[in-house]
Amino acid sequence: MTVPQGTVTLSGAAVTTTTAAAESSALARPANGRILYRRVSGGLGRLTIKNGLKQDGVVTLTRGKRKVLSVYVRARRSATVRGIPDGTYRVWFTTGYRYSVTKRRFTKSATYQRFNQTLRFTTIGNQYSVWRLTLHPVRGGNARTGYVNPRNFPH
Repeated sequence: MTVPQGTVTLSGAAVTTTTAAAESSALARPANGRILYRRVSGGLGRLTIKNGLKQDGVVTLTRGKRKVLSVYVRARRSATVRGIPDGTYRVWFTTGYRYSVTKRRFTKSATYQRFNQTLRFTTIGNQYSVWRLTLHPVRGGNARTGYVNPRNFPH
């Protein structure tokens, strides 16, 4: 009898085992700009994120206490998210190495931060909000961030 790879037959019952391929896909590095979580759409707002760090990052928007959007931004790359509806959002970000999609966190050298200022997206006629954020310090920049406890981060 031929048994498919990743399956073990014991006493006539098939038992699936975890394979190295499944584990590595859980740790596969997401593409730059990949939306990891989205619960908002339909707006015209746009958010561009520039990550000048050596580590990858995940930027998360919350509305009130609800997570509504997360996007993956690779090291030294930029990503743009379109379709953000009007409203006020808090911006959180985590950086690190070896992102686990299943655990929704970096598994190596993770840091967790939050921008002190909220972002307000508005649309009036043909005009809409376009925000630009950087995850690295910028000379003359006006956004302040603070470190947060990983338990308080909206995973």
